[in-house]
Amino acid sequence: MEHSPAFRQGRRRLLAAAPAMALLAAGCGRSAGAGRDRLTMWTFKQSHVKALDAAAAAFTAQTGTKVAIQAITPDDAFLTKVQAAARTNDLPDVIEVHANGDDLSFGGAGLLEDLAGTVGRSWLDKYLPQVRKDGAVTAAQYRDSLTEGSKTMGVKEGQRFSVPLTVGTFGIVYADRRRLASAGVTEPPATWEQFIDALAAVHRTDPKRGGITIGVQQPSTALEWLMQPMAFGMLGKERFQALFGSDPSKGFASADGQRVLTEYGRVTPYWMPGTAAKSIDDADLSFAQGKSAFLVGGTFTLAFLAANGADPANIMTFPVPPPARAAIPGMQLSPFALTGLSVTRTSRRKDEAMAWLRFLSQPDVAADFGRAALDVPPNLLTGADRKAVGPLLTTMLDSFGTGENAYNAGDTTYRPSLYDPGKVGAVLAGYTPLKSTGARQTGNHISSMIKSYWAEQ
Repeated sequence: MEHSPAFRQGRRRLLAAAPAMALLAAGCGRSAGAGRDRLTMWTFKQSHVKALDAAAAAFTAQTGTKVAIQAITPDDAFLTKVQAAARTNDLPDVIEVHANGDDLSFGGAGLLEDLAGTVGRSWLDKYLPQVRKDGAVTAAQYRDSLTEGSKTMGVKEGQRFSVPLTVGTFGIVYADRRRLASAGVTEPPATWEQFIDALAAVHRTDPKRGGITIGVQQPSTALEWLMQPMAFGMLGKERFQALFGSDPSKGFASADGQRVLTEYGRVTPYWMPGTAAKSIDDADLSFAQGKSAFLVGGTFTLAFLAANGADPANIMTFPVPPPARAAIPGMQLSPFALTGLSVTRTSRRKDEAMAWLRFLSQPDVAADFGRAALDVPPNLLTGADRKAVGPLLTTMLDSFGTGENAYNAGDTTYRPSLYDPGKVGAVLAGYTPLKSTGARQTGNHISSMIKSYWAEQ
């Protein structure tokens, strides 16, 4: 499973420390919680602190156990802090982790408690079915851990090192509600054609600030967050996956591939000036500051936008839509766990720590956390709990689906193992937004790259 480039960058930095973690774990013996009169928890997400503090206050009122929340940001600083604490046996009781990433590397290194024996069916049934296995070691992840140099060495199939705290996916379009209304667009586009029409309408009213942006400096973003969801809906799962398969006659140079590229190219006139040079944060800031009317990101983007001045009440969100005559009309997105909660192996307050994790898994608590953090909780929410997360997160929850017709951005099993989305995305960027190549040349180039990836593995 893959996360966004931003998440992958952070995860790579964390995973790179796994061998060191294994050595550090050997020195762990004294409890970090020894002598403390409260649970301690670290998070790498500043946007979660206020929501966790509120949950902790409710937890204290119910159990008498206090929880001290500390944010360590950015990811590099979090890693450094974890490394230093592992050396001095001063890890907190609970840490928030990148799910299916640092939870497995830390767990394999012996820093985290195996939760498999404690987190049972009744606990997991509170979560969306798509994320119930996230945080546990699958057979495939175990096989990968046996590879020389693996960052998750030491894990065993069936172990669980985290439970989900937030979930989400890519392929979420953010739009400035008031500026869309000024252009006559009052409803979220349901098809790719309506999306292009909305882009054109808003761009006409404000050519300088009415465009769309995304962090193309990280070229895999436009490929994976915008083009791929549209293409999956347009072609259906089998033909979409064939674009990346070993048969070049079904790749991006094929009729299907050319249809996808031609349709995707319709966004070209509406890119915000300078999009090709923008990082993910730069693109998000452009939207938050009103310099663009549309932004493509993920469910995780909302908190960043709000923290940088965007008014959530003025934001309309919708999933990247497929074309009107798509193989999967009304396509939905399959979520995956973004962050999870882990208990450190050295905690001497494991019972209280597990009670804290169980408390956060309750639907009403998770809904309150999601609304306060502007992040999607992992729970199956119904009734009042679903309403409690607020209209924006409810819209995102409504975009989630399961099964063969839901686009799963985390599924990369159909691609060659050496496939590099950054390099393929750079070729796509030459087509749009840079306009230095056409659809035919771009399709041939990408097909040739994918053919070479298959030949090398």
